[in-house]
Amino acid sequence: MLVAPTLRAALHRRLLGWWDAGHRDLPWRYPQRAADPYRVWLSEVMLQQTQVAAALPYYRRFTERFPTLEALAAARDEEVYALWSGLGYYARCRNLLAAARLALARHGGLPGSLEALRALPGLGPYTAGAVASIAFALPAAAVDGNVARVLARLFRVEGAPAARRVRERLEALARALVHRRRPGDWNQALIELGATVCRRSPACARCPVAASCAAREAGRERELPPARRRPARRRLVLACAVIERRGRALLVRRPEGGLLGGLRAFPAAEVGEGEDGRVALARAVRREHGLALRVGLELGRAERILTHRRLLVIGYRCRASGRPRGEAAWVPVGGLAEAGLPGAMRPLIGAALDARAAG
Repeated sequence: MLVAPTLRAALHRRLLGWWDAGHRDLPWRYPQRAADPYRVWLSEVMLQQTQVAAALPYYRRFTERFPTLEALAAARDEEVYALWSGLGYYARCRNLLAAARLALARHGGLPGSLEALRALPGLGPYTAGAVASIAFALPAAAVDGNVARVLARLFRVEGAPAARRVRERLEALARALVHRRRPGDWNQALIELGATVCRRSPACARCPVAASCAAREAGRERELPPARRRPARRRLVLACAVIERRGRALLVRRPEGGLLGGLRAFPAAEVGEGEDGRVALARAVRREHGLALRVGLELGRAERILTHRRLLVIGYRCRASGRPRGEAAWVPVGGLAEAGLPGAMRPLIGAALDARAAG
């Protein structure tokens, strides 16, 4: 037996009692069987790789502009991207739109089964389990980084959670522990415990289940799970062409699957080590968009820290001859802020406006 019934009952009683006594007041928190599935799902997507403090203002703006799944599905892509801009990990936004439209077309809304949720774009095991348990009260496990850390300590599971054997063990434990009547509350309580108490440096004196923690009993609560080794961030330079004609700037659609994939953006080129950014930009714009580019002065630059890269974006004032190939649009310079540009390129909007004002 994976978890003894007496231990399971004790963990349920202590952790749900702790949850019921009070937790962070977040706008996507709902009592079991009283949740809005759309808002639960939206919050889970926004919280992937993102801290609560960073996601909160985006969540509030999204639910004001798109209060329902139907409103999101009917929105223009650029309107949604503009509201997402700055939150990063843009594949989440593309999948969010695709899943909203597919869910309405197939099910008339978010489906109330784990299998159907898993079939939607962007809903992996964790997100599907979280939505199924919180929104639909289905007895599904939801193992994110916080939950993995809690379970690794509670049951003294050795090894890195990313390793297949360890991940499978943690997922099996999570399934064995799911509360049948309150699965959503249980999963949220585990997540809350990992986010606020059982952190990398645990606050065991405040933990409601410390007496049952095998890692603490062995004096290894600070060793388990082992710290994840992050690769050094690679520097990436992106040269951007700010091309204006009659008060309008050229935006193109980035290729799917790559950096800033699928988003509207200034024409751009990744600049190799030791390569001249102006030369790389002119070559890429001719190859990808069929434009002869004359690259002028630098307008501005901005740095962004991505998961595995340090991104430097450099904007150049450019002139172009020819008609752009592919999906391209001339957008009024004054309307660039609402055009759905990725956050990394947004600082160039002010530089473009300043350059235009200066003549």
